Amino acid sequence: MNFSDATFMGYVRSEDRVGVRNYLGVFSTVTCANQAAEQIAQHVKGTAVFTHQQGCGLLKSDLKMVERTLINLGRNPNLGAVLLVSLGCEGVNPEHIAEQIAASGKRVEPVRIQHAGGYFGALNDAGIKAQKLIGAISGFKREEVGIRHLRLGIKCGASDPTSGLSSNPAVGKAIDRLIDAGGSAVFGETTELVGAEHFLAHRCETEQVAEKLVGMVKDLEDRVRQCGSDMRGGNPSAGNIAAGLTTIEEKSLGAVVKSGSTPIRDVFRYGECPPDEKGLYFVDSPGREPEILTALAAAGCQIILFSTGIGAPQGFPFIPVVKISGNRHTVEKLVDFIDLDVSQVLLGGETLEEAGERILAYSLRIASGMRTKAEAIGYSGSTAIYQTGPII
Repeated sequence: MNFSDATFMGYVRSEDRVGVRNYLGVFSTVTCANQAAEQIAQHVKGTAVFTHQQGCGLLKSDLKMVERTLINLGRNPNLGAVLLVSLGCEGVNPEHIAEQIAASGKRVEPVRIQHAGGYFGALNDAGIKAQKLIGAISGFKREEVGIRHLRLGIKCGASDPTSGLSSNPAVGKAIDRLIDAGGSAVFGETTELVGAEHFLAHRCETEQVAEKLVGMVKDLEDRVRQCGSDMRGGNPSAGNIAAGLTTIEEKSLGAVVKSGSTPIRDVFRYGECPPDEKGLYFVDSPGREPEILTALAAAGCQIILFSTGIGAPQGFPFIPVVKISGNRHTVEKLVDFIDLDVSQVLLGGETLEEAGERILAYSLRIASGMRTKAEAIGYSGSTAIYQTGPII
């Protein structure tokens, strides 16, 4: 199947970026504002709420990471506008976040709970602003655009041996076809590289990029050692081990194949967004779903491909998350989780190349408006922003 001329129906934003959804993003800038943000989103249709447990009481480096993550989340093309809900005294700078999101051409409205006269004052202020923003973005229409505007995020979780043998490499084939057709993709999960980082280093476009990638793995290992521990016991997880995975190296070898085979153009810090250019990029991030899905959304991905062996339910508030499994038992048992069944790769009914083409074709349908199972049941509330230091 030739994808070079493939198209989808998306929302064309400023800076030539294209969304596959058209939500008003309601973001809390600090954990103290979470409940207010959630209440606002409940009362205004067409919103997608993002909350987290950060924003104050962190090291300066982590506060900066929260700021850049919120900025790039707000710039994600699946959002038509953003409402920022802050307390008013947090460690991050809500004005800076709002200014940087607005600089991308997106309309942003702030609400400060302390300045609005408290909880009920903030709800009233935010409700009126949210209603106006929804009215402004509701007139946006889908347009036909080329596949070069598609950026897919890549994630695996709740893994078993079928992940490394079928669903992960099938996703990798889809990513190769997307990039060949002019699109881009982002993967992360630094914890899933341990023991296999040297394979990926050989795929980096330059020696400098390879050094950054290997350095991120070393930094992770150093942070773990500083805690007086090692990776064992946390990764592979108890579920991974029960499903048949034995070591972090084995898990990593099965995990990295989901990135396909194209060169890695560059690597970025958590919360950063790679340039809107063709190719494959890596974002330094943990493997746990709430944090990595946030990193991929901040990296500008409109859709996330999530390969799973024993089944994982998580979606994301404004990013469709496509669950793909090569475990026939999981597909049959967890019918409300799994979007795509690639179990025939192991059973002999489909090649990896055919499965990859089917995954990419399905992604284009999702991009044009078809909903994932996580979207259909509203399973998208597990959100978080990473931190590397202590809460102070």
